[in-house]
Amino acid sequence: LWHFQNGGLDGMKDHNPKLVVVMIGTNNRGEPEKKGKDTAYGVLALLKEIHAKLPESKILLMPIFPRGDTPQDKGRVRNEAINKILKTYVDNKTVNWLDISDVFLDENGILDRSLMPDGLHPNLEGYWVWAKAMESTIAKFLGDEPKVVEKPLPKPKPVPQPERLGKWDIPNPDFLKGDPLPEIAKKGWNLGSIGARGWMYNIRMHTTYARQIYITEVAAGSPSAGLLQKGDVVLGVAGRLFKQDPRFELGKALTSAETTDGNLSLFRSRDGVMEEITLKLPVLGSYSSTAPYDCRKSEAILTKTAEALALRMQQDRYEKTNAIPRSLNALGLLATGEKKYHPLLKREAEWAAAYDNMGFATWYFGYITTFLSEYILATGDDSVLPGLRRMALLAAKGQSAVGTWGHKFADAEGRLPGYGMMNSPGAVLSLGMVLAREAGVDDPEVAEAIARSHTFFQFYIDKGAIPYGDHKPNTFGHEDNGKNGMVAVLFDQLGNKKGARFFTRMSTASHYGERDQGHTGNFFNLTWAMPGVSRGGPNATGAWMQEFGSWYFDLARTWDWRFPHQGPAQNKKDSYAKWDATGIYLIAYALPRKAIRLTGKRPSIIDPLDMEMARSIVADGRGVLGHEPYTAYDDLSPDKLLERLINWSPVVRERAAVVIGKKKNVTVEQLIGLLDSPSLESKLGACEALGRYGKAAATAVPKLRRLLKSETMWLRIHAAKALAGIGEPAMEVVPDLLRMLAKGPTADDPRAMEQRFIASVLFSKRGGLLSHSLEGVDSKLLLEAIRAGLRNQDGRTRGAFGPVYERLSLEELRPILPAIHQAIIQKAPSGVMFDGQIQTAGLALYSKYRISEGIELIADYIVTQKKHSSQTHTPKLLEMLKPYGAHAQRVIPQLENAVDYFESREEDFPKWASEVKAKAVRKAIAEIKARTDKPKLLKLNLQPGKE
Repeated sequence: LWHFQNGGLDGMKDHNPKLVVVMIGTNNRGEPEKKGKDTAYGVLALLKEIHAKLPESKILLMPIFPRGDTPQDKGRVRNEAINKILKTYVDNKTVNWLDISDVFLDENGILDRSLMPDGLHPNLEGYWVWAKAMESTIAKFLGDEPKVVEKPLPKPKPVPQPERLGKWDIPNPDFLKGDPLPEIAKKGWNLGSIGARGWMYNIRMHTTYARQIYITEVAAGSPSAGLLQKGDVVLGVAGRLFKQDPRFELGKALTSAETTDGNLSLFRSRDGVMEEITLKLPVLGSYSSTAPYDCRKSEAILTKTAEALALRMQQDRYEKTNAIPRSLNALGLLATGEKKYHPLLKREAEWAAAYDNMGFATWYFGYITTFLSEYILATGDDSVLPGLRRMALLAAKGQSAVGTWGHKFADAEGRLPGYGMMNSPGAVLSLGMVLAREAGVDDPEVAEAIARSHTFFQFYIDKGAIPYGDHKPNTFGHEDNGKNGMVAVLFDQLGNKKGARFFTRMSTASHYGERDQGHTGNFFNLTWAMPGVSRGGPNATGAWMQEFGSWYFDLARTWDWRFPHQGPAQNKKDSYAKWDATGIYLIAYALPRKAIRLTGKRPSIIDPLDMEMARSIVADGRGVLGHEPYTAYDDLSPDKLLERLINWSPVVRERAAVVIGKKKNVTVEQLIGLLDSPSLESKLGACEALGRYGKAAATAVPKLRRLLKSETMWLRIHAAKALAGIGEPAMEVVPDLLRMLAKGPTADDPRAMEQRFIASVLFSKRGGLLSHSLEGVDSKLLLEAIRAGLRNQDGRTRGAFGPVYERLSLEELRPILPAIHQAIIQKAPSGVMFDGQIQTAGLALYSKYRISEGIELIADYIVTQKKHSSQTHTPKLLEMLKPYGAHAQRVIPQLENAVDYFESREEDFPKWASEVKAKAVRKAIAEIKARTDKPKLLKLNLQPGKE
């Protein structure tokens, strides 16, 4: 104002400008003693001064631009209050109004930092956006045609480099400096509907360091044809250089372009020359706030994609499609509800009903039975019911004794071969049987298998993600290879409201860095995303789509209406690289039609989420990048960490507890106070954090000890884990824990899951309270606990007691020798990967004390041991025969039979590894034959089957 009053406008008088543009006032908000009306009054004084000095000029008044990241920013709120006053000065004669604030914000009102890097001042690109937004209005005042505002090409910066590189990581290549495409870059990405594929830098399962996309493939006839070619480098999109994950920015730009005019601009570098090009994409409209529900874009994509898929399915080579994507594609077409596809689907149903390949049958049967069941229910065609019944019965009979499946069906004893339990095929197989029962498979064996599976999965409700196998709940992320989505649908179909509600929320909180990865690939993570989220209703799907699905789905869709599997952020191709993922997306887009059970033909048993809750749950999953979930909360204040420590999500609670434990920025007293809260989540979160304070949390021991008596099993377990974390000051609770361990299965805990956790709390080599010493421990309580633990269904839990054998004398162990013997001869029904630990420990004990029964048991176990790594374990087992001297000669026939078995009869095991075992046994036989010593043996004379 002073400047204008003292000659600042004098130079303009001679030019007699037609228009003066005014945007001023943001700096005044830095003076807190001044109120908004003071700033507005100052602007009014400026306007009066301008009009007095330039009476012929029109004034174009602009509001103070938004500042700060969010609509709630105090500076922005104050500016908006000032702007309301400024607008009252407009008379549309001398003073006119132009508000272009939206060009600096996204659809949620978040400030675009690529235009205002410091949250206040526009950069070069920001000024260009400002000028472009004003041009048409200014042209009207000047009475001429709008001029093309030439946008200056931005100058690319050097690509960012990770702070550290792991063994298999590579530096970020800068293609503008001539760096070649890395040799390990075997995997590319579909780049949406532009018709091109490209590679971008990735590290530790994320692409946030990438700033360039190297074009690896361009489809003829696509929007990119003639504009992009192999070797081009894309540096930015929609008028901006990439500032963060290019997949996110390109995906968002694709969505925006398909919403408006179909024009997608890219910064392309070719032969060192950078220019901006524009691709023409189809206009599909915008995603609705509840997409795919009430969403014209989703409907358009569904229609076009279904038509294209149906044409591909009629090609001869389609019969070679893997059974899982083939079943999902059929489900996708079925989910459209369009009868014109029924003839094609009947052909697919007949193929499915005849499927009899037993290799990895558990994986394929789950998806095939799900499709067949849905087909029968949707069409009424029960001609394929016999095939469905055959597979459902095979699955029921092949279920393990604890209600699960693995890579293959269980053996005659109900134990799973290979890796043991795997919940990814098991959860889908369970769902397939539930739907098969609804479709007409009413056999009792199927119903019993469903009940066992239901019991198994129920344990994980409110505790964490469904794990890989028979393991603890996974709290690494809100999803684990799609299994939470699987069981959300499963529980919904079974009428388990509590389970459906929890796993729907877990599914909804999983996106971006979590959803984008998975063991051997993320195919199943994407397959079960929307089926799981959709149980929460249109607001849940809408919030999830807005956060992740919209841009990810648009990036995945090709120009010719296919959805090839994208895979996780890694350089090598994953296990599903050649799979067609179209069915996954068809199922998602077809949700509003509610044509099959998977897409909601029967309404969900849980109440739909309102939009506020849906967005809150989505927000709970933010901040995770690849394999780095525990850094998401590093910068949060103690108060914010405490908020998350009492969150509904066990994943959020653990992430907060990890940071609190690392920084120790919350007092032990605060955490102890949470133990008195009526909220279960508060108590669980406090336990999580207290266990990470070690001895410093000793004052929490009394309250934690009282929680061992809680009626809630999961709280008892968390209290026990916290006590183990505290360590030596908590030793007084050992008798309580031993009694808990001895309790075994109960009606509320039929699989003795509590026993598993308490065994770890006491005996784990990594921090178990009794891992270093048994001094002062009540021997009677100890032996009762071990006896009970050796009967646990889980092989790993049984294995926890093996080290105890070494720390007790034979006389001390004598009361439980029958239980030890039983644990050797009777394998655990689950946890096969770790079952050998307790058997080996028992045999080593027998060998140490030359217990006679051990000779035959060792010889037998050499053949019956778990095959995995048995070529390494066999020589160790043979060493156990040496203390028996010549007494071991009585099992030479058994050992010779073992050699014959390894050399000519062992199946499903590498030939070279079998030969290693045979060679070791032959050598041992020769050594045993040469022995003449006969040491004194101890004989137990145990009655078979009794402890």
